[in-house]
Amino acid sequence: MTRPLLVATALLALSATAACAPVVEGGPPLDLPPGLAETASIGTITLSTGWLQAEDDVGDTFIEEVGEEMRTCAYGTWPLDLRLHIEDLDREGRLTMAVRGEGRHRARGIAELVDPRSGTVVGRYPLDVEVDAGGRVAGIFGDRQMIVAEAFGRALCDAAFSRNPRRPGPHNATPG
Repeated sequence: MTRPLLVATALLALSATAACAPVVEGGPPLDLPPGLAETASIGTITLSTGWLQAEDDVGDTFIEEVGEEMRTCAYGTWPLDLRLHIEDLDREGRLTMAVRGEGRHRARGIAELVDPRSGTVVGRYPLDVEVDAGGRVAGIFGDRQMIVAEAFGRALCDAAFSRNPRRPGPHNATPG
């Protein structure tokens, strides 16, 4: 291998691993202070992942869906940033859904709420979410990432703000 090719390969490998480095600080679970839970809103959302088997748009989908859930439950005036690290993502396969007609999607990760003024983590929530993949038709044609990302955002709303952001129904991909 020539030296320029070796250097280019090393730089590519380094940038690939740096992109997957967790954005979360880490540490024990930490509940938001009650007053802040009542007045918070979410500004910037940053996502990192482990080595996941996921489509290319997993980051965009998670940020969009979690952001949508946050807008419905963190509607105060005190801005916080949200850092997400998704450690594990498992979506039921379309073929399995076609054959069995049922399945589950799962996401496990950490959400940190950060005061952007000081960079201090004010809330940390390890979440492990499992959601019904829907019936045969939803399992084959549905947006699996959207379903599990919405469930993750909804679980964060419940954990951090004690609010269910959406009532159950056909407009909501997650049950109850």
